[in-house]
Amino acid sequence: MEMNAKDKLIVALDVDSASQALDLFDALHDVVGMFKIGSQLFTTAGPDVVRQIVAKGGRVFLDLKFHDIPNTVAAAGVVATRMGVSIFNVHASGGEEMMKRTAAIVDEVCLREELEKPKVIAVTLLTSMDEDALAQIGVANKPRSVVADWARLAADCGLDGVVASPQEIEVVREAVGKRDFLIVTPGIRSSANPKDDQRRVLSAAEAVRAGADYLVVGRPILNADNPAEAAGRIVGEIAAALDIDE
Repeated sequence: MEMNAKDKLIVALDVDSASQALDLFDALHDVVGMFKIGSQLFTTAGPDVVRQIVAKGGRVFLDLKFHDIPNTVAAAGVVATRMGVSIFNVHASGGEEMMKRTAAIVDEVCLREELEKPKVIAVTLLTSMDEDALAQIGVANKPRSVVADWARLAADCGLDGVVASPQEIEVVREAVGKRDFLIVTPGIRSSANPKDDQRRVLSAAEAVRAGADYLVVGRPILNADNPAEAAGRIVGEIAAALDIDE
């Protein structure tokens, strides 16, 4: 499906309360295509904030990186599906059985209950991780190699895509030959933005030209004096880079 530039931008609602998140949704829903709800907001506000945004017509990427025994993750995937999220993720390091079982049960529940199927994607390697950080946890391979291996595994398990840093977009495209295999990319920064704790970053234009399907942006929008204007600038960068409509 061909997307407008704004559909490619996911705003990370990494805030401390449901009221903050809903205010941001109201300010941004005409400017961006989707909203990410991760551990910070979900821990403080729970599933109700997901349901409220979905009820308002918002699309939600539930970014909880499910990683547990296969039965537990599959059950969590069913709950996420019934909440009406558009995307949710598991962690690829949970392994083949965990990913296969989750993908299968989501397909089964959607068919049986006539629900819209969310995209189920796998986290590869956090954007805060680099070669030194991998070595600290006993992984000798380079980030590019780890991402490629986990992306191939996710595709083989029937998942719809992966979360990968901007610097591994091309690696994923080479590892997985399916063009409809989604790449959701955090770690988007411009020269004017601090990297904070992100290490493997690119600009929005660079990331979409490299082949990212969705860009997740948090602090550069949330910390802006005018979040809607900041989001609009990023949408403009995406549109210009791809020569598509905003």
